[in-house]
Amino acid sequence: VLVEADLRAVYSHGINRLKMYVDECKTGTVAVDAEPAVERERGATAVVDGNNCLGAVVGEFAMRVAIAKAKENGIGWVLAKNSNHYGIAGHYAMMALQEDFIGMSWTNTSPIVVPTRAKNPALGTNPIALAAPTARAAPFVLDMATSAVALGKVEVVNRRGEDLPLGWAVGRDGHPTTDAAAAIQSSTTGEGGLSPLGGMDSGYKGYGLAMLVEVLGGVLGDANYGRKIRTWQSPLKDANANSKKNDADAEEDAGGANLGQAFIVVDPAVFGPGFPTRMDDFIEQMHTLPSGLGLPRVMVPGDPERNAYAEQQQHGIRLHDSLIDNLNALSEECGLDEIKAT
Repeated sequence: VLVEADLRAVYSHGINRLKMYVDECKTGTVAVDAEPAVERERGATAVVDGNNCLGAVVGEFAMRVAIAKAKENGIGWVLAKNSNHYGIAGHYAMMALQEDFIGMSWTNTSPIVVPTRAKNPALGTNPIALAAPTARAAPFVLDMATSAVALGKVEVVNRRGEDLPLGWAVGRDGHPTTDAAAAIQSSTTGEGGLSPLGGMDSGYKGYGLAMLVEVLGGVLGDANYGRKIRTWQSPLKDANANSKKNDADAEEDAGGANLGQAFIVVDPAVFGPGFPTRMDDFIEQMHTLPSGLGLPRVMVPGDPERNAYAEQQQHGIRLHDSLIDNLNALSEECGLDEIKAT
């Protein structure tokens, strides 16, 4: 999942996350000797208990259950609880394409996004993904955060020593900030944080979408939600990991992250023939629009990532020098050979 993210140039969710996963395994933040399991099911629906496994393990298990449900019923809707950070949401949505099905997935995350009119974070970046099959065109793949930007992208900017674009984050005082380090620190202090999708002017739209993910994920699936989710990367074993929260009435679980995730699969054929061909036509409508301001041709979701994937499959994945240094430090810690940059 991490390598796929890097190949698609989603560096915020790529190998950049490896140390976090290793640390979670070492500290017992995630269960390395458990497996996800179906807790209950009826018809086209199921609930998966992730048993605090790595999110990628839970995600692939739950999506396979949803695909099986769709094969039998035409649709599969599976919710997972007791899960963890699962990487790029698009990975799970795209699993359905192997069966010429439509795939969707979303997840809630630790509260690092500041709702409209608020000063403190109460929602996660809560990504949404949808993948749809086509007949001739490349599949449609939408994979987006409901925040102005993913936290990992802020970390990439900080690693490069650059300023954030205005509108990505707010500081402890609730005002917009371009300080990447301050934005990252806010993810653990509970003061300030990322802006919702839409930024300073239209953030209420991203705020609403983030709540949609919570309603149809954490709340519906009896997982944690909103401010009940533990602080980003706080150790499972530390009962005081969230003591730096600003509001005294903050509600959190001192155990695992217990993230709520949704995995939905639809067989378009149950609604009639021709869906992939109509998708081709729809995508072509967008691609053939005249571009404005001398820009290249109009793209659809998934095009930039697909272009990056093709280029990096041929020439290799581009990693920043500081990330290579971090990976080599992790390699030494784990008794592995260093990475040789080329």
